[in-house]
Amino acid sequence: MNNTIKLAVASALLAAASSANAGIVIPAGDWTLDISGNVNAYYSYNSLENSNSVNASSAGGALAAGQNAAGEDTQTTITTGLLPSFLSVSGKTRQNDLDVGFTISIQPGIATSNSLSAGNQENRQSFLTFGDKSWGTIKAGRDLGIFASTAILSDMTLLGVGGGSTNVSGTTTLGGIGSGYIYADWKAQVSYASPNWNGFSFAAGVMQPWNTTTAGSTVAQAALGQIAGANNQSTSTPGFEAQATYEWAGDVAGKVWLGTIYQKVEDLGVGTGVTNFGNETANAWDIGANVNVAGFGLTGYYYDGRGVGTTGFLANAFDAQGKRRDSNGGYVQATYTIPGVGTKLGLAYGISTLDRTSLDRATNNNLVEDNERWTVGAYHPLTKHLNLVAEYNRISSSSHAIGVKDADNDNVSLGAILFF
Repeated sequence: MNNTIKLAVASALLAAASSANAGIVIPAGDWTLDISGNVNAYYSYNSLENSNSVNASSAGGALAAGQNAAGEDTQTTITTGLLPSFLSVSGKTRQNDLDVGFTISIQPGIATSNSLSAGNQENRQSFLTFGDKSWGTIKAGRDLGIFASTAILSDMTLLGVGGGSTNVSGTTTLGGIGSGYIYADWKAQVSYASPNWNGFSFAAGVMQPWNTTTAGSTVAQAALGQIAGANNQSTSTPGFEAQATYEWAGDVAGKVWLGTIYQKVEDLGVGTGVTNFGNETANAWDIGANVNVAGFGLTGYYYDGRGVGTTGFLANAFDAQGKRRDSNGGYVQATYTIPGVGTKLGLAYGISTLDRTSLDRATNNNLVEDNERWTVGAYHPLTKHLNLVAEYNRISSSSHAIGVKDADNDNVSLGAILFF
């Protein structure tokens, strides 16, 4: 199984899933091919409160859009979870004293809400690698970003649903994205991963620079009184991400990690019909730790950023005059595996906050202030490869705007995820 899926399975802390670390291996001449992935589906029932008070998805929140087309505050969805259904084909070989490999994957969604329509499909991975265990590995192509990657891979909702559970057309829900961490996302990159030196390793890479994304771009969002943030159109310099990790084994096993992200954001305001406000920088750092002992697991994570936005990188990161918005957040998670049964029980709390600028305060902008998430989950290994999942999630989004009520979403999800 390729490294991303291995990490996803292991980091989700499900004993049965983590044992399913071998895909379908096929010798092919000089190459060894590995076909692997997962299929998952969840029945998700949502009850919304004050769903029109904060359009959290547009304002940077972790909730999906509020009421459905009929104006109802309860919704039923059958959807994939935070981890999409995944079909990955990898290959590896040894040539000229180099380990050479590739990975290409597709991620189909299952949820639809209209006749004569199909679920979305993504292509998240397409990359090549080369290197040697003595000096490390170089990766070129599209794969999971480095910053905040361990945060999402350590989230127990990775094998469940988490936030964004009213998904009716996308490939995934949100899990803890936007309510505990910023999405690591799938990025075009040239990166380097070091060997493991007695538990210590690091990864660093240059990334395709991204444009900012803004609120206030639709009629519904404009009706909420939101101000569009300053967009940027020039991306002449790459982004940068890095992470250092230390892991240890034993009766008390665990790891700690420290990461950073940086990008120059150029020509703010260009393309929005306003003055060019010049250049800024978007940067953040994060730190996390995970400890496991005698069936108990504890994870803690924190991030702090300037101009990186919330939920997604550069989402609502700047106001309409190109001023950076600060953001931070984190989550804590406790799990316990029942001996002899293998069922993983978990409790998690996460929060992501986005600060206002002086312009936001002056205009009473309906911008999300914070998203809070409580998750209670049970993950049971029915077989070595198949897990049953039950989750309860409560997501609350509050607005900076005076007089705007919080938007709350209670969700119950039941489903299954199969790895191969």
